[in-house]
Amino acid sequence: MPDDPTASHGRFDIMAIAGSFPESADTLLLDRYLTNEAAASARVFRVYRPTPPHYHATCDEYLYVVSGRGTFWMESADTQEEFRPGQLLFFRRGTVHAIPDLLEGPVVFLSVDTPRRDPKDIIFVNPADGTPESFISQHEA
Repeated sequence: MPDDPTASHGRFDIMAIAGSFPESADTLLLDRYLTNEAAASARVFRVYRPTPPHYHATCDEYLYVVSGRGTFWMESADTQEEFRPGQLLFFRRGTVHAIPDLLEGPVVFLSVDTPRRDPKDIIFVNPADGTPESFISQHEA
């Protein structure tokens, strides 16, 4: 498994990466980039606390649930439903979304962002809910 997220190829053990995240974090999420190309990025991230409504301005996002259960909504809190391992959540750039409840942990996603998502591309609906720095930080294995 290459450590360089810009390598031309790779093989990744998603379960081993998911298991490498610590039990707690100062940010809402910790992530680890697997690939980081202009056309798309792939990441594994762990969610530590409920995430308030936010959106990404520059990319579409595909979230595959690796482990855990919680609730997730897109566009409106009226669409809130439970997610579980094996499900794929998809939304286009600009779609407001949130994870209001973590029901069973650890909650880990495999994310593919198209085009690549800049770590600063996080816009909270209520700016008082946080900043890119309080939302996510990189996890080094």
